[in-house]
Amino acid sequence: MSTSKSEFPDFAADPSRRQFLKRSSLVVATTAVASQFPFVLTGQAAPDDPIRIGVIGCGGRGTGAALDALGAATNVIYPKAGYHTEDVTQSTYAEKNVKIVALADLFPDRLDRCQAQLKKLNMEIPSEMCFTGFDAYQKLLAVKEINYVILATPPHFRALHLRAAIEAGKNAFMEKPVAVDAPGVRLVIEAGELAKQKNLGIAAGTQRWHQFSYNETIKRLHDGTIGELLYGCAYWNGGVIWVVEPQPGWTDMEWQLRNWNYFTWLSGDHIVEQHVHNLDVLNWVMNAHPVKAYAQGGRQARPNKNFGHIYDHFAVEYEYANGARMFSQCRQMDDCAGRVGEVIVGTKGSSNCQNFIQVRGGDGWRFSGKDSNAYRQEHLDLINSIRAGKPINEARSVAESTMTAIMGRESAYSGQVIEWETAFNSTKRLGPEKYEMGPIEFPEVAMPGKYKA
Repeated sequence: MSTSKSEFPDFAADPSRRQFLKRSSLVVATTAVASQFPFVLTGQAAPDDPIRIGVIGCGGRGTGAALDALGAATNVIYPKAGYHTEDVTQSTYAEKNVKIVALADLFPDRLDRCQAQLKKLNMEIPSEMCFTGFDAYQKLLAVKEINYVILATPPHFRALHLRAAIEAGKNAFMEKPVAVDAPGVRLVIEAGELAKQKNLGIAAGTQRWHQFSYNETIKRLHDGTIGELLYGCAYWNGGVIWVVEPQPGWTDMEWQLRNWNYFTWLSGDHIVEQHVHNLDVLNWVMNAHPVKAYAQGGRQARPNKNFGHIYDHFAVEYEYANGARMFSQCRQMDDCAGRVGEVIVGTKGSSNCQNFIQVRGGDGWRFSGKDSNAYRQEHLDLINSIRAGKPINEARSVAESTMTAIMGRESAYSGQVIEWETAFNSTKRLGPEKYEMGPIEFPEVAMPGKYKA
């Protein structure tokens, strides 16, 4: 366990490469390591160049993403996805020459578990390329050979890490959501614009964008198959997910970081961390983000402090600029009816957005092709776009979907109607000003009518 501390760097105010390297203080330390790799890569690789991956955040999600990236590189090739990558020519053979070369995590035990999984694939990461502590991401980004990073720390850190990765000249795959507050959302959008200038790619863990069935269905919706879109429904109603109980010897900060799902400053609450998938699909279908949210929610089924202070249910009515509505539900309660998915209704019919369209008075259409493994396809699409010199950039779309979820959360927490412009321009930042192991406040449960959005 690291006991180092790190101030929150203001990358938005001072994004220069020089300042980034000055903050990292790791350039000299990594120079000795660099000689073991035969390739020195920039952010854009040629079609036959290697992809060298660094993983920042080695818990279950980061390890899974690393394995998906390797699986995409060595497994059977999938047909062309098309929606985000229609200008990218894909290879007719399985992609090769993709390797994990460095790992970073706050906690050594999580890094060790990730290493153990990689060893099963005969991929050994040398100890000098394994970094721990609050500044581990800076150490990894200072490794010149890395040209592709996986960002899978708790969502609170994701915007900061993305901006740092782009500053360092790395292509980035970032898990969702990409922020927990409006300053983080804006930072992601800024990083996306900088990536365009530097011709770097950004893909997000909203994997439905890389699932062929969703692509084909939503393309037909955009073509007007069900007419004008009137309203949609988004659901993520499921059970309680994993929880980490505090252990002897852990500080308050360590427990909250290990149990990050249950603290709003780390996860954004489950409407942001989990339900963002479904909200993202409806924004994709509507080709827009909502302009207003009116929500309610609460904490009823899990009052135990091991479940932090977040809500266990939300219900939100979103309004789009054209007057269309989206009705959203998400719940984490055991022994309840579950539903995960989306619905869109238009003047001529309806669809589940994924693989079926019903036209009123006509025949239904159903996706009948071979679907992609979207968790692997998202990496394959990013890798192929980098090698083609036309890197994809999903920063704005996932940032706006994350902001949609944040707007719903803030409406439920406060009991007020929240408008997009007000929420998006908020300066309220969640989390401590300094990261250090030690005491940290246990947040109160948000009380509508008293909580200030």
